[in-house]
Amino acid sequence: MKQSNDTAKLQAQIDENLKKVFQETLEEQVPDRFRDLLEQLRQKEAKQ
Repeated sequence: MKQSNDTAKLQAQIDENLKKVFQETLEEQVPDRFRDLLEQLRQKEAKQ
């Protein structure tokens, strides 16, 4: 029973760490270069 409790705690810790990483990724700003490229794409599509 101790092993399953340890496994559950480990899985909970992994889940928490993954959530933190993904949240940090979601909060990152898009680099200016990518925004510029997206804007160029939008302008090109608008011309067509």
